[in-house]
Amino acid sequence: MSPSSIPAPPPPAVQPTPVSTPPPPQPSAPPQKRRKPWLIVAIVLLAAAGAILLVGQHEHGAGESARTTVAVTKVDREDLVDDLWLSAEFRPYQEVSLHSKVAGYLKTISVDVGDEVKAGQNIAELEVPELEDELAKAKSAYQASLQDVKRAEADFNQADVVYQRTLKVSKEVPKSVAPQVLDDLRAKHDAMNGALGAAQQRVEECQSEVNKTKTLRDYATITVPFEGIITRRYADPGALIQAGTASNTQAMPLVDLAQQNLLRLVFPVPESAAPLIRNGAPVDIKVSAIKENFSGKISRFSGKVERNTRTMHTEVDVPNPDGHYKPGMYAFVRIILQEEKNALVVPVQAVTLGEKPTVYLLNKDGVIEQRPVTLGLQTPDKIQIREGVAEGDLVIIGNRNGARAGQKAVGKITETPKAG
Repeated sequence: MSPSSIPAPPPPAVQPTPVSTPPPPQPSAPPQKRRKPWLIVAIVLLAAAGAILLVGQHEHGAGESARTTVAVTKVDREDLVDDLWLSAEFRPYQEVSLHSKVAGYLKTISVDVGDEVKAGQNIAELEVPELEDELAKAKSAYQASLQDVKRAEADFNQADVVYQRTLKVSKEVPKSVAPQVLDDLRAKHDAMNGALGAAQQRVEECQSEVNKTKTLRDYATITVPFEGIITRRYADPGALIQAGTASNTQAMPLVDLAQQNLLRLVFPVPESAAPLIRNGAPVDIKVSAIKENFSGKISRFSGKVERNTRTMHTEVDVPNPDGHYKPGMYAFVRIILQEEKNALVVPVQAVTLGEKPTVYLLNKDGVIEQRPVTLGLQTPDKIQIREGVAEGDLVIIGNRNGARAGQKAVGKITETPKAG
């Protein structure tokens, strides 16, 4: 049978459509109309569930974030030092303006500014002619008093001999000498003895006058009382130098002398630190002008707080054999007021100060606790805890307004900046 002989399949049967009936809708249209309300409801429900889920996740995430933002630091042990930096000034250990005790013309002066001198060295001489005259007069009076003593001795010896002989005769030959004669001789004897004593006293007075005049003449030679450096010279040869009879006199001095092989480093200690100052306490010294640092010890302090400055005068002796440090230079002194070795410390930001200080501590269960503590030494950035916490505990630092006792949190170790 050939392909052409195979009969064709019959056509599908077609239902007759009345002319008056409208054309049927597309096959997919009726299902869309039936499913549209349910689809809208499903979309709304899914959106609501998603929103609820997102809100829950957001709240959960926010809670986790709050727990992880608690800044904490560990309670540790350190050596705490409470120190104080003060401005100081170098001053000569001894300083004096040399005056003349007598008035006169400056004859010679052998030193000038910057010269080093030794104790007892003669540096100037005054010309005082009137002192030489006074000395000659005093010596003459002294010699005259010696002669008076010799005359008084001779008179006394003569009176004594006469009296003793007459007294002997009166004893050997009773009634040979009238009593009145013996009385007169005794009176003369006593008078000569008194005159001799007066003459001897006059000799001592004249000797004192000679010594006084010699001393004044010696004042015409100016000597230095201690080893030092001439820091200023006021007069030249030929100048009239007035007598300096008092330290506050208006008389012009010859020179200013300062001892510089040993200096005083002087500084004022505030009233708050004055009770902690003691002799021999170590200090650190910084001289900024020459960029040098060295150590020293407190040598002395006044023990009195001045009313006008509320500070106490304190000094450190600084050896200066080579003159490296100059009087008038400024320095800074670091005083260690208190020191605690291996102290239990926390940052200052971790402590709520007041009448009853406390700290917020994050325990091992992640729960915040508020602990009362006993404080010790405090520095600008650390504070000692004597009681209330243990080494290794975590304490909250920074802003603790959101922290409350019993709240759960996650700590984040945070390093605190050190005070400068």
